[in-house]
Amino acid sequence: MPVTKVLIANRGEIACRVIRTCREMGIRTVAVFSEADRAALHVRMADEAYFIGPAPARESYLVVEKLLDVCRRSGADAVHPGYGFLSENAEAARAFEAAGVTFIGPPPEAIVSMGSKTAAREVAIAAGCPVVPGIQETMSDEDLLVAATKIGFPVMLKAAMGGGGKGMRLVTKPEDFASSLARARGEALSSFGDDSVYVEKAIVQPRHIEIQIFSDAHGNHVYLHERECSVQRRHQKVIEEAPSPHVTPEMRKAMGEAALKVARAVNYRGAGTIEFLADADRNFYFLEMNTRLQVEHPVTEWITGLDLVKWQILVARGEKLPLAQEEIPLHGWAMECRVYAEDPDKNFMPSPGRITFLKAPGGRNVRDDSGVYEGAEVPMFYDPMISKLSTWGPTRIEAIDRMRAALGEYRIGGIRHNIAFHEVLMEHEPFRKGELHTGMLDKPFWKKKGPGPDLQFAVAAALLHELEAEERRAAQPAGSGEGKPDAWKHWGRFNRL
Repeated sequence: MPVTKVLIANRGEIACRVIRTCREMGIRTVAVFSEADRAALHVRMADEAYFIGPAPARESYLVVEKLLDVCRRSGADAVHPGYGFLSENAEAARAFEAAGVTFIGPPPEAIVSMGSKTAAREVAIAAGCPVVPGIQETMSDEDLLVAATKIGFPVMLKAAMGGGGKGMRLVTKPEDFASSLARARGEALSSFGDDSVYVEKAIVQPRHIEIQIFSDAHGNHVYLHERECSVQRRHQKVIEEAPSPHVTPEMRKAMGEAALKVARAVNYRGAGTIEFLADADRNFYFLEMNTRLQVEHPVTEWITGLDLVKWQILVARGEKLPLAQEEIPLHGWAMECRVYAEDPDKNFMPSPGRITFLKAPGGRNVRDDSGVYEGAEVPMFYDPMISKLSTWGPTRIEAIDRMRAALGEYRIGGIRHNIAFHEVLMEHEPFRKGELHTGMLDKPFWKKKGPGPDLQFAVAAALLHELEAEERRAAQPAGSGEGKPDAWKHWGRFNRL
């Protein structure tokens, strides 16, 4: 299957990430953009860019017909969906394939099989993969309460068609079941158009550990070790690392082999992730499968030295996996922080707006996957991610300390962000010891900050911009265009400020 020109059906940092690998492989790229993304970084980076509609994703990035039209106009012979948007949409995958466009993702049948959490549980059970005890059949509210009582509280209510923490409720006692179920059903319906909910036994202080798998069309399947994603806020991942401080070599092998049983059961192809919950005794249970590239894939790339997007393209071309299981490397430790435009002092509310100043960290073994630039807008219509900052070190503590140093270098002006929150986490003693579980951020450790370094930085940045403006005015001859300021000579003054 040819892959000579790729349309990236996404935006932001993941679109930029895919473009970089395509450029290395000599593959031309096509960006698409909504009204809100006319000046976005991915639009500037791609070889070609096409407007596809208004800012809301349902009128632009989610309209398959518009993407197919761009494929026809641009001559793109493949589509990379990134993550989110259409990445796990089986009908979209079928539409691309029917039009003769290679979908850089799994077969539509695999997406369907793993798209419902209850159906995915059935696949895992049939494949011999351990699952959390639970009830997945469709039942009335009264029968669900009876089933939950038999399983034993605490239990977890989960939306059958959901993900990302939507439609999920922890219920610790029977008297709270009815109200929690009503809220879970309501949230599931509004988020996924389906109010189906199932019940699982709640694992006390679970760890969220996932296995990165890869499969090709020739029946080869490998796992690329594990990632720990236990540091979560409202069921949303905040920090990811690879490998996991909880996993032993024996546990890694057992989890990897269990994950591959699921992949084989659905004739999987491409990149996928099998997510597990693990308890303190290192028992692990299937949670769900994500049939796409994960947000946190950079930490796997750090410890293996592999390019997962390149592997996706090779598999989509019909090639065999580049390495066998025993050839997959595992070196050192990697950490990733999700940098968001959000205000930790206001319950992490999104903070869209214009980035007036940006200085990303750098140095040895520091990587910043970003989709913005100084002067760019963070739109209100999409996920407010600014970048994914990741670091590598020979040991976990060295990776953490390198991350702490990198966060200290990061400077963003014009919007609120969560960098200081990540800095606090890097110093948090339970985190440094690897004592992780999915509820560890439920206990408040973030205290609202008063005016401090952020305010000082904002004032200094404003003064720097004023100095540059003054120099532009002074350097501009009468009747000519603007002069170009020498911003660097103000840096000493800026640092003193």
